[in-house]
Amino acid sequence: MGAIFHDEIEIEDFKWDGNFFTYPCPCGDEFQITVEDLENGEDVATCPSCSLIVRVIYDDDSLEVAKALISSNSKNLPSMPLTA
Repeated sequence: MGAIFHDEIEIEDFKWDGNFFTYPCPCGDEFQITVEDLENGEDVATCPSCSLIVRVIYDDDSLEVAKALISSNSKNLPSMPLTA
């Protein structure tokens, strides 16, 4: 049986905290996923405080834009689509 996702969330809805892409979890903590995970094809963000998981929706273009924003020290990803 496959994983049961709480939701599917696009990468542009996540925030960059300096180490992880994060998104609020209903438990009060945050779902987290690293750039390295995304580069390796992982698309599951986990919450360290509960068992919920979400699928991160992204493509190569949106990941490259997000990485460029990270390198410019931006904490918040734009609210517009990250696709070219």
